[in-house]
Amino acid sequence: MKRNRLIFCRQWVARMASIIETVVALVVLLAILVAGVRVLLDVQDLFLAPDVDEAFTTFLRSAFNVVIGIEFVKMLAKHSPGSAIEVLLFAIARQMVVEHTSPMENLVSILAILLIFVIRKYLFVPAFGAHMPGEDTFGTSSLNRSPSDAKSEEDED
Repeated sequence: MKRNRLIFCRQWVARMASIIETVVALVVLLAILVAGVRVLLDVQDLFLAPDVDEAFTTFLRSAFNVVIGIEFVKMLAKHSPGSAIEVLLFAIARQMVVEHTSPMENLVSILAILLIFVIRKYLFVPAFGAHMPGEDTFGTSSLNRSPSDAKSEEDED
């Protein structure tokens, strides 16, 4: 009986966290739409600004922020390590392209990108986090099964 309450509690917490995460994603999506309008205004400023370089930097900053926001929302929706890696890559790229950083900061950024690609190539596990602890690949809880069911599955292997 306590095991069933524990399972129910875990499932309820996971659902609530998922709902809150979805609400946050929707709020971020709304902010992205507002920021997208700002990007369009920055394009107009490129034609009218006396300092084109500064206007272009402002445009790039706004555009990168929108792209990073979109990738962040995708990360919240997909729950995949690959989408988290993409957010990190865009954030590092933005820092390198938009900000006026020193050569040492550029080197650290390049090494960070290299490390991300090495991790993605050699340590990336596509199914990481695909299901809740205590669940198999199909989402059925191993905690709900009786010991005889688990034993019969072991006999089949």
